[in-house]
This record gives sequence, C-alpha cells and structure tokens, in this order.
Amino acid sequence: MTSLELPTSLDAALGRAGEPRAGGTDLTERRRLNLSRGTVIDLRDVPGLDVITWREGQLHLGALVTLAAVAEHPEVRTRYPAVAATAASIATPQIRARATVGGNLLQHVRCWYYRRPGADCLKSGGSGCPARTGDHLFHACFDLGPCVAPHPSSLATALLAHDVRLEVAGDREHTLASLYGDASDARRQHMLPPGALLTGVTLGPPLAAEQAAYVRAISRARAEWPLVEVVVRLVVAADQLQTARVTVGGVANLPLRLAAVENLLVGKPATPETLTAAAAVAADGAKPLTGTAYKLDLLRGAVLDALERALAQTPTQAAPTPAAAPT
Repeated sequence: MTSLELPTSLDAALGRAGEPRAGGTDLTERRRLNLSRGTVIDLRDVPGLDVITWREGQLHLGALVTLAAVAEHPEVRTRYPAVAATAASIATPQIRARATVGGNLLQHVRCWYYRRPGADCLKSGGSGCPARTGDHLFHACFDLGPCVAPHPSSLATALLAHDVRLEVAGDREHTLASLYGDASDARRQHMLPPGALLTGVTLGPPLAAEQAAYVRAISRARAEWPLVEVVVRLVVAADQLQTARVTVGGVANLPLRLAAVENLLVGKPATPETLTAAAAVAADGAKPLTGTAYKLDLLRGAVLDALERALAQTPTQAAPTPAAAPT
C-alpha cells in the first residue's frame, strides 16, 4: 500500500525511505506504470525551496521553483536570457506551472522501452537496452554508454552553458557532471545517494553584453520532446567573438557542451562565415545508431540557427546586482 509523508522541514525530509515529489509531473506517470513504488515524500511544505534569490551577484533557483516562474522572472529574462528562454519552451503552460527546477533536472528518461512494463531495460531493472535493436528513431546520435535514451532535461542543457553549482542536502555540492556521471552506469538516472535532496541551483555571474538564444527542433508543432535542442551564449566586442558557449540536448544520454564549435568561434570575426564554419563541426564525434543519422544534419542546422539568433539579439545591459530578497 502506498503511503504519503509530508515533512515540514528540510531536516525532516532528509534520509527518508521513499521518493521525493516536487511538481509530480514525471513521478505521477512513473507510479502509474509501476516504475516507482512505495512511499512518496511530498516536499510541498518544506520552506525556502520555492524562491528565486540573489547571492553575492549570482542567481539562486530553489529546487521547487516552477519552470513558469523561471521563464517569467524579469531578472532571469534580463540577466540569464538563455535559461529563461529554455524554461519558456518546455512542455505546455499547464506543465510549466507545476513542473519544478529540481524535478526537471532529476526526471527519468522518456524512452518508450523504459516506460513499457515488462521491457528488458537496464534503467527499469533489466539486462540490456532494447532501443539499440528496436525503435530508436528519436534516440541518441552520440553513443556514449549502454543506454541510448536522450537525456530528458532541457533545463540541464541550458545550465550546462553556465557555471552552476547544485546544492544538495545530505550529500556534497555537485556540478552537472558529477550529478549525471559519465553515462557508464545505465541503471542510474543520476548520482545522488538515496535520501539526499537537491535543494537548489546557483548560476555563475551573468556575462556583460551577452547575446543568447535557445532553439529546439521537434517532430510536431507543439509540446513535443526535442529531437535536438541548442543553447548559445555569445559576447562580442569590436566585432570579434570574445566568448562562446554552445550546449546541446536530445542527442545523447547526457547534455553536451560543444567545445569544437566554441573553439572555432572565439577570437573570430562575428560574421556569417564564422558561424557557418563553426556549426559545420557540431556533429563531429557522433556515432549515430542506424536510423538516427538524420539528427546529424538537424544538429548542425539547429546550431547554426541558434548562433544566428543569438547574434541578432540585443546585448544584455549591465546593471546593479538586485537585492538578495527572495522573489
């Protein structure tokens, strides 16, 4: 019989046997499919996890902040435009109103084999990856490990383009790399130990005169999981690209940062020729499964689109650091 616990403090929530619930948009489906069982630890009454604050000039997002709040917050939109744009593009308005920062980062893969009862899937306790020989049309084109399901978190793709620290109660502070590991352990969705709770994300200081864009390519017009998504952050000075960060999702079982693309941008003139040359190497190193090679051209095109959109944006304006009061 399923039980529900409603801790009213972070200390009371730590170390409990069960699965935490934030917005519940992913957990509800997994419980329906019997992928999650037992006690639910509902975090709704734990104070302090649903606020956006500024700490020494850096943005802090509580784990229970909704995606809608991230997308609509005026300071996030002004100072971290790529994060706001990504949050605004996820799912539907109804889901964004419930889904949370922590839930999006820790959600489980959307692979139809993982979510099909009885499938022999590593992530659901099986011994293999049936997607490799089955239907994997929307799966990874960068084959990094045993599981070829694309990583499900769009927000992680955006945060990878920023210097982020993940605060975890009951464990050490994490980076995105240490949170997700290297994809070698396909049985795990993330590296947090049982009983630990992700409590918030702190982003590095915003870049002055930043130009940013988010692009997703999907198979339908609305509310579809991305086949490819790209986050770009640029800083241009004297017509030269001084800073470039390019991250992608939907193409591997981890969000990826494209160092080869960035290296072809930094120090180069901010011209269409530079952007085209950089986007051309976006798929270098990919090992597509049979049937997923189409994603390579899609990836190169999405990267070029994101670079062009970012360069067309008005640079962010420098402004005093907001007060540290929660919003």
